[in-house]
Amino acid sequence: MIARPSPAADIASHSRKSGETCRVLVGVCTYNEASNILPLVDRIRAALPDADLLIVDDNSPDGTAALIEDSFADDDAIRMIVRNNERGLGGAILRAMEEAIEGEYEFFLNLDGDLSHDPAQLPSLLEKAATSPQIDVVIGSRYVSGGQLLGWPWHRRLMSRLVNQFATLCLRLPVRDCSGSMRCYRVSTLKTADLAGLRSQGYSLLEELLVQLNRQGAKMAEVPITFTDRERGSSKLTLQEAVRSIVQMLRLGFTR
Repeated sequence: MIARPSPAADIASHSRKSGETCRVLVGVCTYNEASNILPLVDRIRAALPDADLLIVDDNSPDGTAALIEDSFADDDAIRMIVRNNERGLGGAILRAMEEAIEGEYEFFLNLDGDLSHDPAQLPSLLEKAATSPQIDVVIGSRYVSGGQLLGWPWHRRLMSRLVNQFATLCLRLPVRDCSGSMRCYRVSTLKTADLAGLRSQGYSLLEELLVQLNRQGAKMAEVPITFTDRERGSSKLTLQEAVRSIVQMLRLGFTR
């Protein structure tokens, strides 16, 4: 049974002006998330029942896409794109953003596909964006007061802290959590961004996009979230991907 939306979730369907509807797209990028995708979709629908949901799957060999097709074929609010011969979180997020722009949504929310982000926290991001017209990006932050990071070993915690400190100091980003993907974007701001000019296809896309938006004057805010390490499936953040992301961030630091 679908839970009743919270007052914050009502923002997705109710007008702030007479006759105006706030259209919301939630994007989830997946690769081999068959063990997580169905409960994740259920929890997103419970948190934001009036939002549309887009799943961008990189042709997962574990049958993630087939599970979605079989379970939600009759649900018009859930769509899926399967990318063949393409891999990478960054490219998948950009594809979802393009769909949000083409679909003329007002807000685009993104979160990980492994249940490390709790969908119940999505309404707080949407509420912040919808009630603060000056804010272009709201980040679900592990590193502001009230935020938490649970289940990671010390070396992943250390790497995350160092990456975010570098982004804050060297890339001059005005937020403390630059590498998390739980975010709410104002789609009108994404329309003005040069998405085609972004070079990252992996995790560093998360920092590169913030750098570009910050340089064009976008305003950002953070709300605290709890991030919990995945319980099922394996992480896609390999050592090779981590090194590639660090190199990309160093490049960003020396590019103006």
